[in-house]
Amino acid sequence: MSPWRHWLLTLRYRLRRERSQIGRLSAIFVADHAGAPMRSCDQALALVDAGLAEDRYALGHGFWRLTDGCQVTLIHAEDLARAQRQSGLSLDAGQHRRNLVLSGLARTELRQRTIRIGEAVFDWHRVRPPCGYLDRVSGPGTAKALGRQSGHCLRVRTAGLIKVGDRVEVSAPARQG
Repeated sequence: MSPWRHWLLTLRYRLRRERSQIGRLSAIFVADHAGAPMRSCDQALALVDAGLAEDRYALGHGFWRLTDGCQVTLIHAEDLARAQRQSGLSLDAGQHRRNLVLSGLARTELRQRTIRIGEAVFDWHRVRPPCGYLDRVSGPGTAKALGRQSGHCLRVRTAGLIKVGDRVEVSAPARQG
C-alpha cells in the first residue's frame, strides 16, 4: 500500500471515530426508594445535579446516596442481552437496577463524553459496576451475570424531558490542551 493511501485510510478512520455516535433510548426505569422494584416509564424529567425526577436518587432515598450514589445510571441493551443469554436470568423488568437502557452503542467509549438524550444533556461521571447489593435486591447471580463493565454513572448537565425511543448522541471527547 502506498504511503499516500495509508495516510488517507488512517485519516478516514480517525474522522469516523471522532464523529458523534448515535443510538436509541430503549427503556427508562425509576424506583421510589432503595430496594423498591424498578418501574418502567415512557418518559422522565432529568433534573440538573439531581437525576431523574421520580427516581430514588433525585428524591434522596437511594441505597448509596450518602457514599457512592449516582444521579443517573445506564446500561447498554447489548450487555443486558448478553447477560440474559449467558445466565438465563430475566432482566427485562429493571432487575439490573439501571435507570436508562441504551441500544446501538455497545462498543462506544463513554468516558469523558457528553451524552444527549432527547432534551437533556448528561456528562459521563464514572463506571458503575454491579455489586453485592444488586444480588440482595434482584436475586443471586445478577451482579456476576451483568459483569464489571455493565453500568455507568451520569451527571445531568442540562435539564430536559427524555422519552423511550429518543435519539442518543454521544459526543467526541473534548480535546485536551
